[in-house]
Amino acid sequence: MAAAPSARLLAAAAAAAAGHRRAAFCRVLPAACCSPPPFRGRASLSCSAAASLSAPSGPAPGHSAPFNLLSPDSDPFIEWDPPPQDSAGSPLGGAGAAGGGATLVVLLGWLGARQKHLRRYADLYRERGVGAVRFVVPVRELVGIDLGRRVERRVADLSDEIAAWCDADRRRTLLFHTFSNTGWLAYGAVLENLQSRDDITERIRGCIIDSAPVLEIRPEVWAAGFSAAMLKKNSSMTGPAAESLDGPIVNGTLNKVSSNLTQPSWGECFLLSTLQKFFEIVLHVPDVNKRLCKVLSVLSDKQPSCPQFYLYSSADRVIPANCVESFMDLQRSLGRSVFAHNFVSSPHVDHYRSFPHVYSAKIDEFLKICTTVKVS
Repeated sequence: MAAAPSARLLAAAAAAAAGHRRAAFCRVLPAACCSPPPFRGRASLSCSAAASLSAPSGPAPGHSAPFNLLSPDSDPFIEWDPPPQDSAGSPLGGAGAAGGGATLVVLLGWLGARQKHLRRYADLYRERGVGAVRFVVPVRELVGIDLGRRVERRVADLSDEIAAWCDADRRRTLLFHTFSNTGWLAYGAVLENLQSRDDITERIRGCIIDSAPVLEIRPEVWAAGFSAAMLKKNSSMTGPAAESLDGPIVNGTLNKVSSNLTQPSWGECFLLSTLQKFFEIVLHVPDVNKRLCKVLSVLSDKQPSCPQFYLYSSADRVIPANCVESFMDLQRSLGRSVFAHNFVSSPHVDHYRSFPHVYSAKIDEFLKICTTVKVS
């Protein structure tokens, strides 16, 4: 199928969604340290690498239109944030399990995330003495005819940069923090690229999974996330789900959701239907399906033995909470060390903004757990 007609079709559908924001409701099923190396990756994205795509639930800054699919984007795909000069206060620093080496967190963004969005998370880690590398996936790069080959090369670039950083000092260790299924699948691709480097994967001390995953290949999940990425603040998917309104407090988290839920317009419903049909075709293209299944196999069966921490919400309208819980059960059955926190009421990829103090405290708790991980 041609890329340009697909782009025009999706653009027309999204324009209809924006123009009819208050139209009647239709039911939508919710889906699917640190000196940088001397180069930066420049990337693009396709359906195979972006299964279950997603966007932040906050408003898009400075945009009057709901989205511009092919607009230029000056953001680099990879940015490095060195740790503070004195990282002695880091829970992962000092003479502990890492033997005094620095720790780097790899932040793998949701579809449509900007570097400025991930910088807030990088600052969270920097305050704890941990450097960061940030990887983002612009929405505009999804429309192409290479079916993911370019983004795979950029993820390979990121993997090479991570390996170069680790090779500079054998005491250095890694954390991964992924967002939505886009970041989670990028994590799987990085693990796949590093399969021959046990000396590096053994130094992964933990992985935080924010608003993911959905393991199954479900076009309706990907359609929901892709729609949210395109429409941003105009999408009903960036609001809470109705089932999150049951109680004021769950798991110690205050439920702040208003009962005035955002309902999808007929234009958004049309966009979702169009996207679902699109993904039902594209995700069954043999080459795409084969590559996607390979990454999902790595994530389900071949993750490092480090602790896993799932941050999710019953209110997520893009990634269903029961999908996250099912995957956690799978990992526990494989003997993995699994931790989780359900924020209950925060929308997709919005837990830190909705509950900054709780989110920060949970990260602190997990970092303490990671200090007990033995590394080579």
